[in-house]
Amino acid sequence: MKIFIIRFLSNQAYLYNLPHKMNKNITCALAFMALLVFFGNNCKAQTPLDTVKTGIYVTSIHDIDFKQNEYTVDFWLWLKYKNKAFDFTHNLEIPQAKSVTKSFSTIDSSGGRIYLLLKVQCVMQDSWKINNFPFDKQQLRISFENSQYDSKALVFMPDTLGQHFDPRFTLKGWNIDSFLVATPIKKYETAFGDDNQPKPHSEYSSYRVRIALGRDAAGLFWKMFLGMYVSFLIAYICFYIDADNIGSRFSLSVGALFAAVGNKYIIDASLPETTSFTLVDMLHCFTLFFIFLIILSSVYSLNLVKQNKMKSVKRFDLVAAQVLLAAYLLLNVYFISVANK
Repeated sequence: MKIFIIRFLSNQAYLYNLPHKMNKNITCALAFMALLVFFGNNCKAQTPLDTVKTGIYVTSIHDIDFKQNEYTVDFWLWLKYKNKAFDFTHNLEIPQAKSVTKSFSTIDSSGGRIYLLLKVQCVMQDSWKINNFPFDKQQLRISFENSQYDSKALVFMPDTLGQHFDPRFTLKGWNIDSFLVATPIKKYETAFGDDNQPKPHSEYSSYRVRIALGRDAAGLFWKMFLGMYVSFLIAYICFYIDADNIGSRFSLSVGALFAAVGNKYIIDASLPETTSFTLVDMLHCFTLFFIFLIILSSVYSLNLVKQNKMKSVKRFDLVAAQVLLAAYLLLNVYFISVANK
């Protein structure tokens, strides 16, 4: 284009030597040709913007794996657009997917509009919030992009007609609280190696799905924490054993302590690694602390027995048993109710 303009200016200098009328006609013709070439090149460089109307229908969510931070989702995805250059069969990108399997696809290009229908199964990578486990609420996120065209050529628009998921399919142990769809612009601070870009910045339209899940936690809670509560009760029984039989008291308390520790390791083995202090950690920590207080109470009762203060021993065991049990129950109710909210 620069060469064309230079030649055009040089020709103008030559045309000053021609008669005025002929000079004027040739100048107008060359200027018109320059405008045609300039706008023609610009139109050819830019792909016209096309809107892709997109919809999704989730048929199944299963294999939720907390340890591996993944889950599997099956869904139907349809896209309607006009630009035949869009190849969603090969250029559909799902950024957070570990694996994508397209089991079925059909395309209809009649009526000047392309309709593409896909049946897809994805193993999705996600991060779980386990601070309130097992009373946790999770958000599953699925995002779709076209890796071939940026937001200057392609934008998604949600198809909101009808349901987005099958209300009859069972997600065992979970309830779907909300299903939201959005079409934001995803920004990348890179040009992906394109030397024609003035700065390392790219923008792509995305179609995003966010599914909010709430866990049906009552059964799971007792399944996972029953061993911990039985451990505490075993240690608590020590208050109703005569202080003379101090060996039985210590053996029960120490056994309950190891049982509570083992129960925590079993639960942690099914959860992802985290640096935060979760509900599981809190319940086990003060359970271990209360078992330790029971052991200290047994030591104090032993000292009273050695001093031959049997009435004081019985009174102390009765008061300590009631106080520790009430405090333990109140702490459990408080932390569980906070997590459940």
